[in-house]
Amino acid sequence: MRRDTLSSLALVSSSVACGMMAWSGITLALPLAVAFPAFWSLAPNRLTAAMVSAGYFLAASHGLPQGVATYFRADLWLGLALWLIASSAFVLVHALLWSSGTGWASGARYVLAMLITALPPIGILGWAHPITAAGILFPGLGWIGLTAMAAGLALMATRYRPAAIVAFASLWIWSAACGKTANLGHEWLGVDLKLGKALGRNGSLQWHRDLFTRVNSVREPGYRVVVLPESALGLWTPTVERLWREQLRGLDTTVIAGAAIVNADGYDNVMVSVSATDARIIYRERMPVPVSMWRPWANWAGQQDGARAVMFGTPVVEIAGSRIAPLICYEQLLVWPLLQSMLHSPDRIVLIGNGWWTEGTNIVAIQRSSAEAWSRLFAVPVTISFNR
Repeated sequence: MRRDTLSSLALVSSSVACGMMAWSGITLALPLAVAFPAFWSLAPNRLTAAMVSAGYFLAASHGLPQGVATYFRADLWLGLALWLIASSAFVLVHALLWSSGTGWASGARYVLAMLITALPPIGILGWAHPITAAGILFPGLGWIGLTAMAAGLALMATRYRPAAIVAFASLWIWSAACGKTANLGHEWLGVDLKLGKALGRNGSLQWHRDLFTRVNSVREPGYRVVVLPESALGLWTPTVERLWREQLRGLDTTVIAGAAIVNADGYDNVMVSVSATDARIIYRERMPVPVSMWRPWANWAGQQDGARAVMFGTPVVEIAGSRIAPLICYEQLLVWPLLQSMLHSPDRIVLIGNGWWTEGTNIVAIQRSSAEAWSRLFAVPVTISFNR
């Protein structure tokens, strides 16, 4: 009994360390996540498997409680509660699919767990997915690399894990020595802002003029597209559209920025594209942040103040002669929005976010490292714009 207890404690502790280090925000550390299926499959019983899963997920998302408390201006207890609730789906799936065997059946069960936690509805909370490390271990191999990564993770849940460990370790060393992020190019510029929670909350014309001045000051010759963070333009109205088109008159520049469109059911979190000659909504967020933005239960309660989820909406859009895969903030932590976009072979990934509420956490760093990993896997350049 004592030996089983010590073994369980060791597995849970190792899983916590695995989640903490893999999702530290350091891109090259992502492959440490491949150890999770080994710890999960080695659990002596279902309870330990649940604890191993909880340890990994909670450690990987340890910045969430503080971020939630900051966002809602609430006590840390609210953040802790939502942190535990968010982990429940991941833990439940892995606890139910755990088995005591170490043969191919165990690998098959882990493949099923990977799929369930990567795709909606469970995939809505599918952060910290080990498959993200495919970009570091199989750069440039795209769907082939993704398949190889899935096969390797399945092997980690079987008795053949030593062979998978050797293969993963060799690929990791090779990637650290030779791997590179896809070329960013010289025509797209992602502008990071440090305007805190004030961004997008001031709808005055002077605010927009000042923001344009800031954009124009960092714009360099040769850049055709400038990308601004989520919520940068606040509420998108005909007046705001006319102002930006007028300010861009005479410039061969397109601005892509985050904004919000109010509708009868709440609002859409969107990306807009504006130039001197044209302005349009190019993307409506497929998966806003649950609870803080997306509240599907709000309509049942007669409330209409949440963001709408346009699941499996527009995966790719053409801007300035390039097909882009757009992602807004929370979507960068998930698997399925990016993979849905990659099915359409985009030329570039464009990511925007508003992370003022993440101060003191590594959430934005994790978003950036995930983006870099996917960029490496599919050899597609990425343009990122965040507000802090």
